[in-house]
Amino acid sequence: MDSLFPDPHLAQTAARPLRTPLVRINPAKLAANIERMAGIARRAGAALHPHVKTHKSIEIAQMQIAAGAAGVTASKPSEALVFVRAGLPAVTVAYPLLCSAAAAELMEAAGQSGCALRFVAAHALHLEVLETAARSAGCRAGVFLKVDTGLNRIGVTAGSGAAAVLAQVLGASPSLDFLGLLSHAGHAYGAGDAEALARIAEGEMAQLRAVQAEIAPYLGSEGRVSVGATPSCLGAPVQPGTAEMRPGNYALLDLTAVRLGLCAAEEIALTVEATVLFTAPGRAVIDAGSKVLSSDKGPHGTGGDAGHGRIEVTRHGTRHALTVARLSEEHGVVDDPDGILAVGERVAVLPAHSCAVVALAPRMWLGEREIAVDARGCVS
Repeated sequence: MDSLFPDPHLAQTAARPLRTPLVRINPAKLAANIERMAGIARRAGAALHPHVKTHKSIEIAQMQIAAGAAGVTASKPSEALVFVRAGLPAVTVAYPLLCSAAAAELMEAAGQSGCALRFVAAHALHLEVLETAARSAGCRAGVFLKVDTGLNRIGVTAGSGAAAVLAQVLGASPSLDFLGLLSHAGHAYGAGDAEALARIAEGEMAQLRAVQAEIAPYLGSEGRVSVGATPSCLGAPVQPGTAEMRPGNYALLDLTAVRLGLCAAEEIALTVEATVLFTAPGRAVIDAGSKVLSSDKGPHGTGGDAGHGRIEVTRHGTRHALTVARLSEEHGVVDDPDGILAVGERVAVLPAHSCAVVALAPRMWLGEREIAVDARGCVS
C-alpha cells in the first residue's frame, strides 16, 4: 500500500464519501488510552477526574466514567454546564468564576441532575462570587483553593501568605465547604525528559504540602490534593498523598505527547483527514489550515519548531514523515522535498495539540460513526 488509503487519488469514494477536512478518532486507540490512565490512577489509589476540554464529548466522558473515573473536570461555566446536565457524577469547574449568575446556574443544574459540583478559588473575590451564588441557589458549594506550583498562571503560592488569608475567609463562610488544594503543573509540557517530569511532579507535591501546612490552622483540615496535567500524570511517578488526578490530553494524545516521550505516534487517537490540493517543488498544500488544525503548536506555547502537524505515509516499503510547516486559514503547507504527496491524495495529519483541534471541530467521527462535539463553542 502506498498511502493511508487503497486509492489515494480518489478523495471521494463509495467507502469514504466524507468531505475533508474532518476530525476522526480511532476507537481502539481511544479505549486503550483511557484504560492506560485509569490503570495508573487505580494503582496509585487516586480518584480520576479527567478534563473534558480535550474531547468536549459527553459520549467520551461516559467512556471514561465506565473505565473507572469518579467524575470529570471542565473549564468555563458553559462547558461545565453541558456535563452537569448530562448527569455526570461529579464535575470540577477548574476555572475561577467572577459571575455569580453563572455559578448559580451551575449549582441549580447540579441539584436537578444529582451531579456533585466542585469549584476553585484563588482570590477573595472568587469566594465572594461563589458565596453569593450558593445563597441564591439555596445550596452549599464545595471549593478547592487553586495553587500555582510553577506554571505562573493562576493560583496562590506557597509562602506568600495568600493561602492563609483565603483559608480564613473560607473557614468563616456559611455556604462554602473546603475540599482541598488543586494544582495544574502545566509547565511540565516544557520538560525535556522523564527526569525533568519527575522533578516537576515532586516539586508540585512539595509546594502543595507547604500550602497545606499554612491553611490547616484556619480550616482544621489539610483537605485532599488534586493534581492535573497529562505529562506529570502519565510520565512521572504518582506522588504519595495524591488523592485525585485530572489529566485531559491523555485520552487523545498528540505530537506534543510524542515529543515528551509519553507515547508513540501510533498511539495518537485523533487525526485530521485532509486532501492534497496542490504540489510544487519542495511542498504540498492540504485543505486543512488554522481553522481546523489551529495555530497552536502545543499547550502553553511549548511546541517550539515541531510544526503544526505531521503526515506519515509509506512509499515502496519506506515510511516518510512530512511536517505541516505553516498554515493559512484554509491551507496547510507541508514540507515535501522529495515530492512524496500527489494532488487528490487523502492523508491523515497527526495534530500538534489535539485539544485545540477538537475545539474548532463542528463534528467528529468515532471510527465510522459521527459523534457530537457537545461543548463546542463553550468559552464563557
